[in-house]
Amino acid sequence: MKTLVIVSHPYPEQSKVIKAVEQHLATLPDVEVRNLESLYGSDINGFDVAAEQQAYAGKDRIVYLYPTHWFNITPMLKAYFNQVWSYGWAFGPGGEALKGKTLLAVTSAGAGEQMYSADGLVQSTMDEVLTPMKANALYVGMHYAEPLVLFNSMDVEPARLAEFKQQVSAAIQ
Repeated sequence: MKTLVIVSHPYPEQSKVIKAVEQHLATLPDVEVRNLESLYGSDINGFDVAAEQQAYAGKDRIVYLYPTHWFNITPMLKAYFNQVWSYGWAFGPGGEALKGKTLLAVTSAGAGEQMYSADGLVQSTMDEVLTPMKANALYVGMHYAEPLVLFNSMDVEPARLAEFKQQVSAAIQ
């Protein structure tokens, strides 16, 4: 299976988990990694839409790798979806470029799993927070894979980070 990894982090210099997972995935065979901030800086209107759409060609699985940012995807990733997943390409008449591919969300959260529970402060599970990713996938005919989440990412121990990288690798191999 060929995999495309789209990475976004609003504060890449502060990234521990996302940067480590990105570097790890870049070493795997049949994996192409595209880091939005590396390619476009913070310009949410600067995407090379044709190049981004072309990156999906021949890929079976699309991984979105990002930190959960204010209980959402990153601003850059949202702008990316708005521009790259266009009518007539991703959906609508003739728009089946994503149909049949698998979407896998891989995210980190600074807070613990308790925060993302019915009894937690936000009274929402991570699955509920990720509902827009699931809706995106299903709307364009993709398969939605079980997301991978690393909680307590601010203070992650090296062994736990290594375990998470292996978990992500196993999900895409």
